[in-house]
Amino acid sequence: MNPQAKLISSTSLFLGTAITISSNHWVMAWTGLEINTLAILPLISKSHHPRAIEASTKYFLIQATASTLLLFSSTINAWFTGQWDITQLTYPASCLLLTIAISMKLGLVPFHFWFPEVLQGSSLPTNLLLTTIMKLPPTTLLFMTAPSLNPTLLSLMAITSAALGGWMGLNQTQIRKVLAFSSISHLGWMTIILIYNPKLTLLTFYLYSLTTATIFLTLSHTNTLKLATMMTAWSKFPPLTAILMLVLLSLAGLPPLTGFLPKWLIIQELTKQELTTTATIIALLSLLGLFFYLRLAYCATITLPPNSANHMKQWQTNKSINPLTPTLTTLSIMLLPLSPMILTIP
Repeated sequence: MNPQAKLISSTSLFLGTAITISSNHWVMAWTGLEINTLAILPLISKSHHPRAIEASTKYFLIQATASTLLLFSSTINAWFTGQWDITQLTYPASCLLLTIAISMKLGLVPFHFWFPEVLQGSSLPTNLLLTTIMKLPPTTLLFMTAPSLNPTLLSLMAITSAALGGWMGLNQTQIRKVLAFSSISHLGWMTIILIYNPKLTLLTFYLYSLTTATIFLTLSHTNTLKLATMMTAWSKFPPLTAILMLVLLSLAGLPPLTGFLPKWLIIQELTKQELTTTATIIALLSLLGLFFYLRLAYCATITLPPNSANHMKQWQTNKSINPLTPTLTTLSIMLLPLSPMILTIP
């Protein structure tokens, strides 16, 4: 990809995100989302592979539809209330349309079908952007409009997202699709607590982004896209694959790793709100995700395929590691002891 085009796309990506998360007016938020969509499309399709072109087309159609619904929702709200402020979303039809639009942008069930296909057709660095930075503006809009949204609808979508994300990830052999369904499952955790404690939604998103960034950087360094490739990666990068196992277990939410913190706090908050049944259901559904995380960790560190691998052996390995990887790995694994300090930040 042309360096100038890559610079323009990357700059526009961060600019669109900054515009959306810092705006109070619906039109400015919509503008930032559109800039984001247009900026990520060249990064998705830069390989010129048919799968990449298909992924960029699907992504454009879904995001354009969601942006149209979002603008339509804000226009209806302004028509009936005279308010363009994001926090003043009060008209019921506008709240429903906004929920649908944000769900499409994030990939929440039942608007999740595009997300695994887009990730499968994109490169690992682009997947990192799609699962972290591109989800920040819609999550911010959800955070700002949380008091106006329907709690029952959000809880239903959250539980189905956690269930389907765990269930569909069980039979995947492509790592990018596994991480896509993992993202859908984590979105369920973020959404279910949105009404009751929006700050926990942001904390969950930040820690999920931190852990996912570590995984994608590690996979990009080892050039691992399938379980069969992961099974032979440990012979080339023994320390890195051992650390990858811990990061995967952290993403699964096992104590005493960092990923346990948001799930612990969410279950605690749901119990305080007397939603013990909901907390029990979503905790049990997380066991589905735990199974395929354990399978990934098992493949990364313990097993070798019992027969000859049908992929090309990489004899010349890339020894240079991204300088961010050690820092992100440490935070992804060992942040739980610092949780009292995190929770006291206003």
